[in-house]
Amino acid sequence: MIKAIKQPGKGAMPLSLFERRLTARYLRAKRSTGGASLITIISFFGIMLAVMVLIIVMSVMNGYRDKIIDIMTGAQGHIFVYTSSVEIEEIEPLRKRISKVSGIRGTRTIIFGSAAALSPLANDGALALVFGIEPEALKSLDVLTTKITSGSIDNFGVGRNGGDEIVIGSIMARKFGLMVGDDLTLLSFSGGTMTPFGTRPIRKTYRIGAIFKMGFADFDQHFVYMPLSQANLFFKRNGKPDFIEIRVDEPFSTPEMKPLIRNAAGMPILIDDWLDKNRSFVSALQIERTMMRMILMLVVLIAALNIISGLVMLVKNKGKDIGILRTMGASQGSIMRVFIMVGAAIGIFGTFFGVVLGVLFAWFIEPIQDFVQWVFGFFSPGTMLFDEDVYGLARLPAMVDWNEVLVIALFGFLASVLVTIYPSWRASKMDPVEALRYE
Repeated sequence: MIKAIKQPGKGAMPLSLFERRLTARYLRAKRSTGGASLITIISFFGIMLAVMVLIIVMSVMNGYRDKIIDIMTGAQGHIFVYTSSVEIEEIEPLRKRISKVSGIRGTRTIIFGSAAALSPLANDGALALVFGIEPEALKSLDVLTTKITSGSIDNFGVGRNGGDEIVIGSIMARKFGLMVGDDLTLLSFSGGTMTPFGTRPIRKTYRIGAIFKMGFADFDQHFVYMPLSQANLFFKRNGKPDFIEIRVDEPFSTPEMKPLIRNAAGMPILIDDWLDKNRSFVSALQIERTMMRMILMLVVLIAALNIISGLVMLVKNKGKDIGILRTMGASQGSIMRVFIMVGAAIGIFGTFFGVVLGVLFAWFIEPIQDFVQWVFGFFSPGTMLFDEDVYGLARLPAMVDWNEVLVIALFGFLASVLVTIYPSWRASKMDPVEALRYE
């Protein structure tokens, strides 16, 4: 029997060697000797898996959110000043005044329009969102220039009226079976000729100069980049761009930047930003992230409840030991601390290994995804585990937020400690006489 280290009239000191040794002994106890090892193991793996899953899911959601926002803010501008109410001769001076605002990285004029994309190699068409942009501005889009999968943008904008070379996304190219050098026909009703039978659309065939793959399905499927002067002719804008696109140093600072831009404009302007344009999408991502965190934290709490079952069984099996310890001078507080430490140890080790495995999974998610895809492909050829047309991204992203990992670890530990309080309190209240009556 382990000897208690006592203080006169107070029992063992809190967290003394006696309590720690007794805790370790109960954790190692087998069921044949009155322990509850099977339930202990189940509780350990329950906490570990719940914490691991919570970290993996939140890391993937963080990575997905950051990846989408990076592509959104990289492929498009951050603030948009519409020129519909601005005289054509005032647009360039307006752009120069706006460019002088502190925090603005660059400005450019854009013509934007929608068109129907047609190809002789496909039976149906597709929606094309056409951006008329200067060649120098296109080459400054790192999110596009670094994602060119075939072709080149060196000849973009070269030729009469900007030439007839365009840049399209990989999903649109795959849908039509197109490669660099093939032709793509665009139809636009904007500025079309009126006839007795309706509007006759503008139709023109362009040559594909490059194909990009940003990794976001909506952009890769619909975005088409066209030289600004050519877009002016195609959409019949008469030399007037649709808006001035503004890029700022910090995309999330656009609400604070808009009043500064209005003051610098010196005239009434209609202004918008990327957050306003994508408000519902960004809000949906945030709500989904918050709800998923709450749901998975409940899973961690449910896993921690298994510790109660283990402690109840342990208290029942160790009733004789508790009675003997109480008669030897162990205080109620000492007994309670021992069983709390038993449950806390399960939670601490389960949380620790859950954090380690979750972080490692998030760090190596790409090779894990490739391996799982290989397994699925081996047993079911042609099966796509992560279809970019469905999920929006070509790869499953993950980003470990260490602040969030710390919160998850603390929650797992606190949940493990809190669920031990009641059964530990019941153990400390056990009457030693009743515990030893039938022994």
